[in-house]
Amino acid sequence: MFIVLVGLNHRTTPVEIRERLSIPESFHEEALKNLKRFPGIEGCIILSTCNRLEIYATVRDIQTGFKSIKSFLNQAWTRPGPPTATEPMEPHLYTYSCQEAIGHLFRVAAGLDSMVIGESQILGQVREAYEMALQAKVTNGVMNTLFQQAIVVGKRVRTETGIGNHAVSIGYTAVELAKQLLTDIEGHSVLIVGAGEIGELTVRHLVACGASSVMVSNRSYDRAMQLAEEFGGTARRFDDLQHSLAEADIVICCTAACHYVLHHRQVELAMEERKQRPLMIIDIAVPRDVDPMVGSVSGVYLYDIDDLESVVDSNLNERKAEAVKAEAIINQEFEKFGDWLETLSLIPTIVALKDKAERIKQAELTRARNRLGSLSSREEMIISSMANSIVNRLMYDPVQELKARAKSYQGHLYAKVLQSLFRLELEEAEESCHSRPNEEVMEP
Repeated sequence: MFIVLVGLNHRTTPVEIRERLSIPESFHEEALKNLKRFPGIEGCIILSTCNRLEIYATVRDIQTGFKSIKSFLNQAWTRPGPPTATEPMEPHLYTYSCQEAIGHLFRVAAGLDSMVIGESQILGQVREAYEMALQAKVTNGVMNTLFQQAIVVGKRVRTETGIGNHAVSIGYTAVELAKQLLTDIEGHSVLIVGAGEIGELTVRHLVACGASSVMVSNRSYDRAMQLAEEFGGTARRFDDLQHSLAEADIVICCTAACHYVLHHRQVELAMEERKQRPLMIIDIAVPRDVDPMVGSVSGVYLYDIDDLESVVDSNLNERKAEAVKAEAIINQEFEKFGDWLETLSLIPTIVALKDKAERIKQAELTRARNRLGSLSSREEMIISSMANSIVNRLMYDPVQELKARAKSYQGHLYAKVLQSLFRLELEEAEESCHSRPNEEVMEP
């Protein structure tokens, strides 16, 4: 069995294309079940965040797996969308198999593949992706263990290195961008559109930076009130965004909407109301909350999530040093998972060997009992114990040797030899996932 990955992220793909392929939480389970129906997909998990969409799957054939996942993505790509996103999807995708796919997931969970090293939300997003796949019943044993191990990696990195001491979030980075552009947040009024987790983190950073007033607008007014009260701000009605825009100096949008919530005409009217005073809008949502045409309105300065990458991070050097320690942890956990996976591929052979030995033992015990006639309970126990001891001693060395050989590139060859020597019949022998990444797997 092989592990494959097809994905795209902030490094390979601009936001206008990422948003075409983003999967809203409300459709996540349906998407998983749809993906599971494609040929060759035995287990799957979808990791969808503002900066990446990655699909992990277990397959019997690597190329079939890649083809099925790309076909699934093409379904989303051909849905109606913004006219700007008409270029081919394929050049933006990366594909990994076996060790590369495993190592990539571990680095993602550790926060080493994020826009900002050590980003603090990704581990929770990996866990949520795993839990949603479990709920949709589209995983299998290998997928479960892979993501459980990835979560262990993320936890270890955060507890055993200092990378968590400098943890940042998308909201934090948005505030840093505003500070760079305005020199200082203090004395400016801010409007947060969206009161989810990212909105809450953003408000927290804004208050810490001394924003003079914070307004919170959300589709659920009760949630907006709750967040505003927590930080001494004010809640604003979602259907009254135009007037809220007129009062703010900085607007940060971070809703989970699948469509624009700020439109060109709406912002034009707000700018008239504010007498053309400059307005900064930072859109950190994917799909985007703000119509890109808003950037053409006079006096409006619009930035999206991809602009955050240019933010100077004062803690970058410290986190890079801690990232070296994190890589060592990843290597340890990668080796442990690889050992487990290789042993797993030999389990059918070991089980078949033990089953055959058990059948032979039971047949010979029955033959001996028939020839010996009536036996006392003590005699029965002695004969059974002797038979068990002989079988266990004979099986021990071959099984242990096979497990040891599992760590080599030739582990599957030893399994084949054992199957031939003992004439074992397996329903389907597992292939090794210790093949060289992204190379064609040759039949043993």
